[in-house]
Amino acid sequence: MNVPLEHLHSKKRDTMDSLEKQLICPICLEMFTKPVVILPCQHNLCRKCANDIFQASNPYLPTRGGSTVGSGGRFRCPSCRHEVVLDRHGVYGLQRNLLVENIIDMYKQESNSTSSKAEPEQKPGVLMCEVHEDEKINIYCVTCSVPTCSLCKVFGAHQSCEVAPLNTVYEIQKKMELSEGVAMLVGNNDRIQAIISLLEESCKTVEENGRRQKSHVCESFDHLYALLEERKAELTLKINSEQQEKLDYIKGLQRRYTEHLDTSAKLVETGIQTMEEPEMAIFLQNAKPLLQKVAEGKSTSHLEKLERGYENMDHFTANFKCERRAILNIDFIRDEEADEDEDDDDDDGDNDNDNEKVVALVNSQSQASGVVNPTLNPTLPADSPRALASASLPAPGPSSAQAQITNPAHGSPSTTAILSADQTTNTSMPQNKPVAALLPSPAHSPQVITGTEVNKS
Repeated sequence: MNVPLEHLHSKKRDTMDSLEKQLICPICLEMFTKPVVILPCQHNLCRKCANDIFQASNPYLPTRGGSTVGSGGRFRCPSCRHEVVLDRHGVYGLQRNLLVENIIDMYKQESNSTSSKAEPEQKPGVLMCEVHEDEKINIYCVTCSVPTCSLCKVFGAHQSCEVAPLNTVYEIQKKMELSEGVAMLVGNNDRIQAIISLLEESCKTVEENGRRQKSHVCESFDHLYALLEERKAELTLKINSEQQEKLDYIKGLQRRYTEHLDTSAKLVETGIQTMEEPEMAIFLQNAKPLLQKVAEGKSTSHLEKLERGYENMDHFTANFKCERRAILNIDFIRDEEADEDEDDDDDDGDNDNDNEKVVALVNSQSQASGVVNPTLNPTLPADSPRALASASLPAPGPSSAQAQITNPAHGSPSTTAILSADQTTNTSMPQNKPVAALLPSPAHSPQVITGTEVNKS
């Protein structure tokens, strides 16, 4: 029975491959390195790998020269997890597996001889067919997109496939498809590099913005700390002031009561001495003024008494509920809130313009009636609250400005406006309404009468 040579070579390769799998260390995943030690569970390890896993399982044992020294230890087999207990010699106390070492030597010799025999059979740089080992790969299967040999096309798996000359496909793929693909990759790499640069700049920008915002938050909190310290000092000063005032008052009362007690004690001593006087004439002579002094000493009506609860200081109890809630609600401004703040600023600007119109209108009415406004302060800004209050209406007194806009036809006031010099809005004027709605019709020319003229009338 003739066995094909190709079949023998294939069977030999399979045997060598299965043997090589049995000679792989489960730690380094390479072929065993001598010396090879055998564990009590009959699994094999390189001694170096066994020492490494032993050191990893016993990190607190002393080492010398890369090996663990001491009074033994333990580790688990990486293949079956069996616990291996070592004596004082450590991994050097494990037995060597000489059989495995000999098999490794034989395997290496056989592998070297096989490779040395196979090298002369094929020329360097020539790719041979895996199925037909003596045939060079000289055509390209377009259907399967793999290079193959002529025998595969005639007798093998590519009989029904479309093939092309190897050099033709080589030129197409190298000069056209692969070149275009490489060019596209280069362009894509340039774009990716540009994106990476942008991302690096974005990282720097984020870091800088983060540092700036953290600095701003820290400054804001430092300002709050300063305000809290200032307010604490003010409140503490108030408490200390009243505390000292009450202490001075109580100590004054204590001093007066002490003086009264000393006087009473002296009277008691004098009274005792007088009662011991044997001479009746002398006793009677001293008894009358002494009785008068005793009567005065018994009376404490001239001494003030401390009021009930005078020492109480509970009215200085501070309520921090709202402040604590406000502190807990401190947060970052959202986009909607920022837009609302901008709208509020715009509304403030519109209100300033309306105030300027009020001043101009009232001044024009004053000039038309020939009355000069005595409260107008030219040094104040036109848009300041005090200037608006003083320019709008004349003041009858030092603290308020009062005027009546009367209708000459009827002689009765149609609108009365009272402005305090410290107020910023007209309390009698409806908010957000034009001034023309509060003035008389143009048919009747209004008069602005000063406070002095009103008093005279």
